[in-house]
Amino acid sequence: MRITSARSRRSRIALACLLGALSACSHSSAGHRLSALGSPPASAPVPIPVPGNLYAADGPNLLSPVVEGVPYRLYVPESAGDGVDVIDPEKMKVIDRYKTGLDPQHVVPAWDLKTLYATNDLNDSLTAINPHSSKREGPNVPVPDPYNMYFTVDGSEAIVVAEAQQRLDFRDPHTFASRESVPVDCAGVDHVDFSPDGGYLIATCEFSGRLVKVDVHRHAVLGYLDLKGSSPQDIKLDPAGKIFYVADKNLGGVHEIDAESFQEVGFIHTGKDTHGLYVSRDAKDLYVTNRGSGTVTLVDFARRAATATWTIPGGGSPDMGGISPDGKVLWLSGRYDASVYAIDTTDGHLIGRIRVPNKPHGLCVWPQPGRFSLGHTGVMR
Repeated sequence: MRITSARSRRSRIALACLLGALSACSHSSAGHRLSALGSPPASAPVPIPVPGNLYAADGPNLLSPVVEGVPYRLYVPESAGDGVDVIDPEKMKVIDRYKTGLDPQHVVPAWDLKTLYATNDLNDSLTAINPHSSKREGPNVPVPDPYNMYFTVDGSEAIVVAEAQQRLDFRDPHTFASRESVPVDCAGVDHVDFSPDGGYLIATCEFSGRLVKVDVHRHAVLGYLDLKGSSPQDIKLDPAGKIFYVADKNLGGVHEIDAESFQEVGFIHTGKDTHGLYVSRDAKDLYVTNRGSGTVTLVDFARRAATATWTIPGGGSPDMGGISPDGKVLWLSGRYDASVYAIDTTDGHLIGRIRVPNKPHGLCVWPQPGRFSLGHTGVMR
């Protein structure tokens, strides 16, 4: 029952196609802005992850040769509309918009880094985007209920998160032909992250206040973990592969889930309506977006504690996004603020704000450092 309600809440059919204009920046110096948002180098050697840091290949400007020549862009799905806005981060403005399908929730990089996909939830389809041209490519691919999408660590399968159907649909990672569906007793299944070796995943269930653990190879549910009073959102494994951090909208913070025992071992308060989680380029901090507080909290992985909170001037609703290739800018959609924010990662000040209509949601920064993509808005390893 709650799934139907949740889906209807996402069935906003405001199809306005007005492009937003750049609003005033908190720092008016164009020279400062361009320096902070400059393009990444063409490519750089990508290291193999070292023990203790799953994200070693995601360091500043460690771009794979696969993305050489790809222009630095932001792709912003209008979750209350039917299209994607393309932003040039150097010019700090929207440069294109095209229709994809009703209710696009996220823009997802493919495992092989060659294609981006808009997940058109209420259109039951995926739209391929060519990152070299920044344009959509080919007809939509029919896929039921693609609220979100991930790829297995070895790249052998795509996993479509069919939220309204309460399923994880394992599919061919290129054609998206169905292989097997895994029903979950988990209303509002939304976000996923994987164990270090990719043998299992943990998914969050927004409307039932629980997590589900799934064997990736056997396509089988291994168990559930109930989090009392919670509404779990994004999930991210720490660099050591020991702790899953789970954002909690209801409780205003992040749960610490022991990866081995699948039990809660701590909780860190961050702010109202906690939502998105992003690992810094040096893998030392977790950026936590607090949508209801208009803030971003830094959680130190080593200390397992919040160390700073950045406030968006004049309020905001920071949601989903990603980090610039050089690690200097945190880009976030302002879902209830019709905005995209550029936040300086050295001190948290707001570099600028770009207007985007229709509830911008799963913003993708591309290209990003890393060997491969696990999906969502760019979970890289």
